Amino acid sequence: MTEQVGIDRLTGIIAFARSASLGSYTAAARSLSVSPSAISKSVQRLEDHLGISLFTRTTRSLTLTPEGRDLHERALRLLHEAEEIEQAAFAARAEPAGLLKVTAPLPVGVHLIAPVLPAFRERFPKVAVDLRLSDKYVDIVEEGIDVAIRVGELGDSRLIARKLAPNRICAFAAPSYIERRGAPIRPEDLVGHDCVNFRYQSSGQALRWPFLIGERVLEIVPPATIVVDNSDAVASVIAAGGGVGITPTYIAAPFLGRGEMAPVLKDFAIDRFDIIAFWPESRRGNPNVKAFVSFMTEMCPSPTPWDVIFANAAVLPHTAIGGTVS
Repeated sequence: MTEQVGIDRLTGIIAFARSASLGSYTAAARSLSVSPSAISKSVQRLEDHLGISLFTRTTRSLTLTPEGRDLHERALRLLHEAEEIEQAAFAARAEPAGLLKVTAPLPVGVHLIAPVLPAFRERFPKVAVDLRLSDKYVDIVEEGIDVAIRVGELGDSRLIARKLAPNRICAFAAPSYIERRGAPIRPEDLVGHDCVNFRYQSSGQALRWPFLIGERVLEIVPPATIVVDNSDAVASVIAAGGGVGITPTYIAAPFLGRGEMAPVLKDFAIDRFDIIAFWPESRRGNPNVKAFVSFMTEMCPSPTPWDVIFANAAVLPHTAIGGTVS
């Protein structure tokens, strides 16, 4: 009689496949919503049962053994087939229900997704949302994510995409700063101003500020007096009078509405890439994904509420009190 595959062994295969794909127990644990120790123990039990080592372990990384590489490919095929079964069952169910995993960069999640989740759940009360925010690139197929909201372009043939809104970027300053120092008239005037810049956590590089001049895009890195690695912190420094900074309009809009910021160099504002919803081909018929993407599309009319606020924001005088622009 053929021995049946137990639940523990299937759990071990899942833990092994996800760890091998993501390169660490910690990343695998995060994607599966369990603890790293649970992943480690599941893989160890699988190795004990098989009588082989699947990973060469160091304090910093996991490396597949030759046996592990062979079994990883087989495990991935097994998981993909299991996911197809699951998605076929979801597609057969007309009503959205169950868990929906969504990922987004931190500022997009904080400003555009989190505020509308209560309204989404009011409309679809049987759907529970797991929102994961990170500025690091996430392979949504490998990590089992249902929908990703990102700024950029489609670069993965395994994904379906729908544009939600433009990502409009402009320079801003606090009225107190403009009153004290004036506002730049042209991008090259930034050399004479205090500038607040953003630094990418992933690469450590400073943001290049884009400006649309006619049909040409000019990118510069102005000398900065303050550099931070969080988009909301950039906006907070600008609003506190720390200098001229550049930020998306969806982050700036609340500050504009409260009169804590004003656009500068508004004529050079640019739509830099788009805010896009991505989801795997395997989720095409998933009612949860359909409901969420449709809802987010509804939340991003053209023009968006934040770009209406930006369009109506007054540009303060360029000349400083008692002086001229540097």
